[in-house]
Amino acid sequence: MSIDDTSFRTELRTTKVLEGPFPDLSFDTFPPTPQDAFKNWFHEAVAAGVREPHAMTVSTVDKEGCPDARVLILKNVDSRGWHFAVKADSPKGKQLAGNGSAALTFYWPLLARQVRVKGRAVALPGEESAMDYAARPVASKVSAIASEQSEILVDRRDLERKLVATKEALRRDSMAGVEKWRVYAVDAHAVEFWQGHASRLHQRLQYVWSKDDCKWVKQLLWP
Repeated sequence: MSIDDTSFRTELRTTKVLEGPFPDLSFDTFPPTPQDAFKNWFHEAVAAGVREPHAMTVSTVDKEGCPDARVLILKNVDSRGWHFAVKADSPKGKQLAGNGSAALTFYWPLLARQVRVKGRAVALPGEESAMDYAARPVASKVSAIASEQSEILVDRRDLERKLVATKEALRRDSMAGVEKWRVYAVDAHAVEFWQGHASRLHQRLQYVWSKDDCKWVKQLLWP
């Protein structure tokens, strides 16, 4: 059934957003590093009942210079950056190997909060990728390794056959396929914390890494 463009535009305009109330916020109390600030906000999102607060949009750049984005799960945050895992021969894996520029976006609508991370994705040591792979449930290993990610699937039976073969390979060796697994950390040069408001006078704080001073500098941004 075709949906009329005009009515759909009206539907979008009347869909409610940023109704609140939202938490009071003072950026004056934010910690010196964006990593600690992120962890605080993450814990507040969990406490508020945000579903899948570790889900994030990972944006990369393809060989034509076009942005490409998808939702992945955050693995960790430490002094090296924000961690996530990919399959090396997937589009995102190839893009990161060719052009390491990456951006992460978290959005927690219950709190009207957004975090934006910009930097360079750095592949972590092989042993860390192996540890992450080993910790994955068997079903997650099967789906990751069996899939020829983003390639055209001509016949669903091809996938079913690949799943059977992958399950058997993993039965014989629980680390089968680990050579294709990569964990990256986005080494950020800028991280923004955004608190939305119904008035659209949003509060924004940006951390910028100063190479000269080897420390994070905090600065407020206009809404």
